Amino acid sequence: MQKVGDINWLNKHYNFRKIAFSIDELIILNVSRVKKDIIGFCGQVKMLAEGCFIPIAAGGGVHNIDDARSILKSGADKIVINTLLYTDPTMVKELVSVFGSQCIIASIDIKKNKDGVEVWIENGSQKIPKLFQEWIRAVISLGVGEIYLNSIDKDGTGQGYFWEVIKMLDFNIEIPLIISGGAGNQHHLLEGLKTLIVDAVATANLLNFVGNGLPLARDFLIEQGATLAKWNISDEINLEDYFIR
Repeated sequence: MQKVGDINWLNKHYNFRKIAFSIDELIILNVSRVKKDIIGFCGQVKMLAEGCFIPIAAGGGVHNIDDARSILKSGADKIVINTLLYTDPTMVKELVSVFGSQCIIASIDIKKNKDGVEVWIENGSQKIPKLFQEWIRAVISLGVGEIYLNSIDKDGTGQGYFWEVIKMLDFNIEIPLIISGGAGNQHHLLEGLKTLIVDAVATANLLNFVGNGLPLARDFLIEQGATLAKWNISDEINLEDYFIR
């Protein structure tokens, strides 16, 4: 997991109104392993969401309808849930019923071992007794709108996605699949988008450590035929202002 700074550091170094030209969605996760402060997290989401005109998905510590509603009122468009999928699937179904499946993203953290793939919850601190493919099917049955699949092993490495695990998904996933963990350059993103079972790719590495990596990566992907929106930025705008320094 990559730590880049607190909320004030983010506000100083990143302007998500500008980054929005390079990405299609912003995912904000509270991965603290201490008791999560939903109110405080909502305040941070609100600060990051100001003037950011792309969809925002946020989560971490959502236990009930009120938690989800608070995050949505803070500027998020979607709710990301992980541990709740295992500890209270009935609540997950209620969230889907109240807010709609398109609003609920199921986050699944996985680790690979010599015997197969493990599923972890509680920010990667607790393994659950579920087989990987079995858990994917179980999560889909709850009615969620998307799956955010993250490799704990690959997260932060910049060495590419977890293809040996992706190839294990030999059945049809009826909802969009976002893969995360390991993307370090535009070639990794392109490889992901070329994979039929994958609908979207996520990266933190290109945001945090590779200068103007996000706008350059998007241009590269479009040149390679990826079906991404290409923004017609006015000549009056200094494009250098859109590069992260």
